[in-house]
Amino acid sequence: MKASNISCLISAGPTREYFDPVRFLSNPSSGKMGYAMAEAAIKRGWQVDLVSGPVCLTSPEGAVVHPVITGGDMLREIDSLFDQCHILIMTAAVMDYRPRSFSQQKLKKSGGTSTVELDPVVDILKTVTSRKSNQIVVAFAAETENLEANAKKKLIVKNADFIIANHVGQAGSGFESDNTEVTLLSARGERNNFGPDSKLVIAEILIERLAQEFTT
Repeated sequence: MKASNISCLISAGPTREYFDPVRFLSNPSSGKMGYAMAEAAIKRGWQVDLVSGPVCLTSPEGAVVHPVITGGDMLREIDSLFDQCHILIMTAAVMDYRPRSFSQQKLKKSGGTSTVELDPVVDILKTVTSRKSNQIVVAFAAETENLEANAKKKLIVKNADFIIANHVGQAGSGFESDNTEVTLLSARGERNNFGPDSKLVIAEILIERLAQEFTT
């Protein structure tokens, strides 16, 4: 398949789940890895749709950017674009839970303790891969322990073809860092380590590896 005919759908950044108009649950994802993947894919001549949570990054030139806020927003965008894509790269750090109730007005501090009930956010990857046909699906796993064991479990549960795992919470890698070190695992049993290096260099290596899937 010619590079210009490959449609690549990438998610990036965090999602936010609001308690009230000014407070939300989220995570420290900067979106840098997803944006680097988009830039590397564009360099290869792929058509890129980038579904991005709220980040402070310049959009990669050539990408069609779909800004979203919540996990529900991201699901709707990914769901609407999935059937037409050749490859889905899910780098976004989607919040797993959202507050059960939302206050239209700012909640005032009471001075005492407070309890918040949370509901699960719909699993985006499991939702779209339930109807996967010929797409290549790439998941990401940000872990603090048992990196490969947790990543392999996620690879199976999410019905992905590849998973890219990295340790977070350590200096010089993971969330908000410009650099990373990752382990690439495939459903076929492939295992490769890449880095430490800049996220753009790692992204170019990963896109090159994924490009091989279209030539074999």
